[in-house]
Amino acid sequence: MSEVLRDSYGRVADDLRISVTDRCNFRCIYCMPAEGLKWLGREDVLRFEEIRRLAQLFVERYGVRTIRITGGEPLVRIGVEELIGMIGELDPTLDITMTTNGVLLAGKAEKLARAGLKRVNISLDTLSIDRFKEISRVDAFKKVMDGIRAAEEAGLNPIKLNVVVMKGQNDDEVVDFARLAREKGYEVRFIEFMPLDGDGNWRPDLVVPSQVLQDRIEEQFPLAPRPNDRPAPSNNYGFADGAPGGVGFISSVSQAFCTTCNRIRLTAEGGLRTCLFSLQETPLRDLMRSGASDDSIARVIEAAIWQKEEGHHIGEAGFIKPAKSMSQIGG
Repeated sequence: MSEVLRDSYGRVADDLRISVTDRCNFRCIYCMPAEGLKWLGREDVLRFEEIRRLAQLFVERYGVRTIRITGGEPLVRIGVEELIGMIGELDPTLDITMTTNGVLLAGKAEKLARAGLKRVNISLDTLSIDRFKEISRVDAFKKVMDGIRAAEEAGLNPIKLNVVVMKGQNDDEVVDFARLAREKGYEVRFIEFMPLDGDGNWRPDLVVPSQVLQDRIEEQFPLAPRPNDRPAPSNNYGFADGAPGGVGFISSVSQAFCTTCNRIRLTAEGGLRTCLFSLQETPLRDLMRSGASDDSIARVIEAAIWQKEEGHHIGEAGFIKPAKSMSQIGG
């Protein structure tokens, strides 16, 4: 029987995010500068065998049930479908998912599904071709839409769309996204803009509180709450009239979910982060490469999780933004 990874506040960590690369083929304004960032060297990034070893520890020893593959953009990592298969072999019942910008998904969706990927979360911040180029700094709207269709055809359902909402940028599209969810059966997640952008342009007044977005949607499409089976960052809703699809709100800034957070993160270079806004990481890569046993690594992991932060303190006096941007941490 597995143990659980419990922190000093009683929360159990059973949702693991694994970043497989810090590289990305987009330059989204809420994530990184237009010129990009200095990428990690190939030798600095965890090898697939190292990722599998750590995943096995988390799954078999600590009962982790959900593993999300992230980046950067995970599909720029060559052979990532092989890693999906390696993790899936640990336990066929694992919920293995991926967050992607979707631009390479059309050529990968079927391979990913065959390898054992269950679902994808696709970042799509606008339904406008012109705005898409402004936000992502890449002209790739059609490729992303092709990727979404390919994911559907490959059975990676339900399709979840992640929308980072920024005041004056795309907040006028929330009803359009809700309409898309109803028409296509998608699950749309509206995410509050967080201070993890590479340009350092985040300001509190650029955050549109989730309640404002929900009120706008409900003026046209009344919503019905959906209870979560497990701790989750989003408050999820179906449509009251029984239409397919649904919407969710991740209120990281206005209504932080820290008290029920069950997430932990592995960065591309093997740093264990207990919070998206952690100011430090626990390096696991060098432990493995120095010959540490699984038991030794497990003790380090347990000590790190026990010290998990109570919360991120955005908006409070003394809040310190992490030195890394979102793409360097892993979403």
